[in-house]
Amino acid sequence: MKSFTAEFRAELEQILHQKLGGKSSIHEIVEVTGGSINEVYRLQTAAGFFILKLNSAQQFPTMFEQEAEGLEAIRKTKTVAVPEVIASGHIGYQSFLLLEYIETGSKTPTAMQLLGSQLAQMHQNTAPDFGFENDNYMGSLPQSNKKHESWQSFFVEERLKPMVKLAFDASFIDQKLVSDFESLYQKLGGFFEEEKPALIHGDLWGGNYLVGSEGKPYLIDPAVSYGFREFDLAMTHLFGGFNADFYQAYQEEFPLQKGWQQRVDLWNLYPLLLHLNLFGTGYLGQVKSGLKKFI
Repeated sequence: MKSFTAEFRAELEQILHQKLGGKSSIHEIVEVTGGSINEVYRLQTAAGFFILKLNSAQQFPTMFEQEAEGLEAIRKTKTVAVPEVIASGHIGYQSFLLLEYIETGSKTPTAMQLLGSQLAQMHQNTAPDFGFENDNYMGSLPQSNKKHESWQSFFVEERLKPMVKLAFDASFIDQKLVSDFESLYQKLGGFFEEEKPALIHGDLWGGNYLVGSEGKPYLIDPAVSYGFREFDLAMTHLFGGFNADFYQAYQEEFPLQKGWQQRVDLWNLYPLLLHLNLFGTGYLGQVKSGLKKFI
């Protein structure tokens, strides 16, 4: 645990003391799975258990600040729960985010039904425009949330075009595929009907929700914006982790447009392009096959 120098630990304990009061010494530090970007630890302290996320303050100076903003936006809806943000900031060369620790339980049918209905309730929170007050990250790549009046414009200009340019500049895709995407931009509005912007999680794959020990669902690691709610539902299909109980409860609470299942591959072009840019051409086949259905 190279991050936990004596100086770092002392500063972190001081932050805990300021936020929580009383005794706040760290008794145990256990590294847990945190993906490819962050170091993640479970802290046992005199005040209880917490999750600590760390990354490079130089490489990702605002990532955790923006993650905290996303968690707060979801929390304010009073729908799906999120872990409480205890503190965020910089200690030396590292950024940190200190969160409530959630003891996980089973993803029972009841829990999945609750997640579906609560997500549908969250999606009923709207805004005048598509976008968000601040930019954020999707994985380790910056994500622009410049505001647009329509989802078509937002999805093309702030989601697809930046990823296509990045992939072309890295030689992951050729000019033919760029031209195919340009064809899609012209046709996109014919595939769906515009709706009011919905507060979406933005990175809703199976690893970004938890079920607590008492069956309560939580969302984690958001990449929020006010977007098209089908985008969240599409991402739930990308890597699995959601079942029929989830989708049935969502539909009962806030029915989706007819034919939404046929647009899953359309909205998933964005996360697949992102994975192509992060991890290479292993995702190129999925990008091409998904795009082919809509041009």
